[in-house]
Amino acid sequence: MAPETLTPERILAATEDVLRRHGPAKATVVDVARALGVSHGSVYRHFRTKAELRDAVTKRWLDRTTGVLGEVVAADEPPAAKLHHWLATLFEAKRHKAGDDPELFATYSVLTDEQGGAVHAHVAELTDQLTAILQQGVDSGEFDIPDLPATARAVFEATAHFHDPVYAPEWSNPDTRPAFDALVALLLRGLTTT
Repeated sequence: MAPETLTPERILAATEDVLRRHGPAKATVVDVARALGVSHGSVYRHFRTKAELRDAVTKRWLDRTTGVLGEVVAADEPPAAKLHHWLATLFEAKRHKAGDDPELFATYSVLTDEQGGAVHAHVAELTDQLTAILQQGVDSGEFDIPDLPATARAVFEATAHFHDPVYAPEWSNPDTRPAFDALVALLLRGLTTT
């Protein structure tokens, strides 16, 4: 049987497993290559540097959330309900990442600090999605927003407590969900036309 073709996706999956086992400080490209049964030179043919590999695996991890949120943006839902749905989906996605695999979440928290480019691109994509939802609200007459990009950024920053990894230790508190719902209700009241 022929060996499985080495692809960037296989390398990223193996890198994630290596990071989970060793953490970001100890994980090496040699560890990734060993997990794949190839030489480290084979990994470097796809990712020129360790930093490039770490950036790609960070982007892959962040894109999982962005993809799910993109489905919410594309759904047929009234804008206010869609905005609430999008924010709740973001909160749940981050909460599950923190709670379901705490070792990997801690690893990615370190990597996102190191890989500023991937994080900035992720935040830009999220605020673009928010802008699209807000635009739908303006177009339907449901929202009154003079500056869409600034408002999208403000909504993102106002809800940071529910998606920024620095707050992850608080997400399992019983009063967190009611606080989230109260904040979203306040934001929606501020956006809705009177």
